[in-house]
Order: sequence, then structure tokens, then C-alpha cells
Amino acid sequence: MSELTPEQVKHHIKTYVLVFIALAFLTIVTVAISYLDLGVVGGVVLALIVASIKGSLVACYFMHLIDEKVTIYWTLIATVVAFLILIFVPLSTMLAQAKI
Repeated sequence: MSELTPEQVKHHIKTYVLVFIALAFLTIVTVAISYLDLGVVGGVVLALIVASIKGSLVACYFMHLIDEKVTIYWTLIATVVAFLILIFVPLSTMLAQAKI
């Protein structure tokens, strides 16, 4: 294992603090979304977008996946396809039954 210089340690700490601030801000945004009158579909879609951004930040920085480019891209593509199928098929069925 290589030893980190003090400058490298400071850079890592700064990165983690910035990610923490971003996660805290996005948590506040998520709570604020719940108070907006966007309807059920709009609120859920917006909350899922914010949750996806927060999950990406955690995966990239705290799980150190930001350096695994090729593997992450293929996994991300498969995940997005599965996500869209699992979210929008039941959602479209629910909306069709509710006649919205």
C-alpha cells in the first residue's frame, strides 16, 4: 500500500465533505418536494430523480466506484432498463385503472 501525502488526504477529506453537503441538501430537497402540490405521479417521479442522484453520489464516492468506468456503465445500463420496466409498467397499469 502506498502512503498518502498530507495534500492527498486533504483532497479526500474535502471531497467527502462536499459529497456530504450535497447529500444533506438533496435530503432537504426531498422533504420540500413532499410539501409541493405536484400530484402523486409528479411527486413520485421527482422524488425518484433526487433519490437516484443521491444514490449515485454514495456509490461513486463512498463506495469508490467512480474509478470503475466500463463495469459501471454496463451495470448502469442494465439497471436503468430494469428500473424503467419495474416502475413504469405497474405505474401505467395503475393509471389506466384510475383513468388518469
